[in-house]
Amino acid sequence: MPVYVDRHVLESRKHTRYTLWLLTESLLITAMLLVAIAWLRGSAWVWVPVFLLGLWIERLYMVGHEASHRKLWPRSLRVNDWLGQLFLLPILVPVSVFRQIHFFHHGHNRRDMRTSALEIYAIGARWPRLQRCWSWVLWYVAVFAGGFFLHSLVSILLLLLIPPSWARRVSPAFRGWTWRKQLRALAIFVAGIALHVAVVLLWGGEAWLYFCGVPLLCFAWVYSLLMYVYHYRTAVGAQVRDNVRSVRRQFLFAWWLLNFNEHRVHHHDPAIPWYMLPTSRHVLRARQEPPISLWQAVLQQLRGPTLVAGEQQVSKKCA
Repeated sequence: MPVYVDRHVLESRKHTRYTLWLLTESLLITAMLLVAIAWLRGSAWVWVPVFLLGLWIERLYMVGHEASHRKLWPRSLRVNDWLGQLFLLPILVPVSVFRQIHFFHHGHNRRDMRTSALEIYAIGARWPRLQRCWSWVLWYVAVFAGGFFLHSLVSILLLLLIPPSWARRVSPAFRGWTWRKQLRALAIFVAGIALHVAVVLLWGGEAWLYFCGVPLLCFAWVYSLLMYVYHYRTAVGAQVRDNVRSVRRQFLFAWWLLNFNEHRVHHHDPAIPWYMLPTSRHVLRARQEPPISLWQAVLQQLRGPTLVAGEQQVSKKCA
């Protein structure tokens, strides 16, 4: 995959300044929401900052995404990973696991109808009507009921709990996964569990629901809604960098999601840092942005999955 960003850009004072601002802003708003929840406990208004914290966890996840691409603090991979892990620890995601799965996505995104193409379901000759209906149920649960979060959680648990040789048989995404990586990731996962247990022991189960439990449920819902909007019914083929779309820039979403609306740019060069994505469209052959908002892209997923028999598309209806 070609790289258009000079390494010196990522190691410049400007990049360091932008990164420090990103980290400060993300942590400061997190702290403000936690204080608001503590202040409003016992009031019906407490659910406002609880829900907002759930939304904000998506931003913390995006900071971890930058770290997974080794561009949060490129001068030191160790510092980069520790910073990324700080933001991913509350959602129990080891940064090395994130990187393992995410790099497979970049290298094999919708290469064919069986590889990294989450909305395409294969229908066999036996019980085809039942399979069509089941595929629709799975899709709606995945997107609109937090199912994609559960899918990701299962992938993480597979990487952590089964021998690496078995994991590689389960999915090619696990290629290169070793016992050393697994044990380190498992230690980080245990540390995340310990963080949640500490909240319960120090402040009680009700506090955990306000500070962790309900916000994580909100995050699971938002994460699942947004996970596939940039790849839903896009092209399928060997040019994996082209099997992706961007959505129209809207300031609030762009700020919240670190310009991830420029998803085509990100896939054409994952080394581009978040703040350069809007000004880096020259890496694309076609510069015109599609006239669709993020909300429209989310709602498009109501059209359901793509069903195939072999490599041929079939009816999308249950009946």
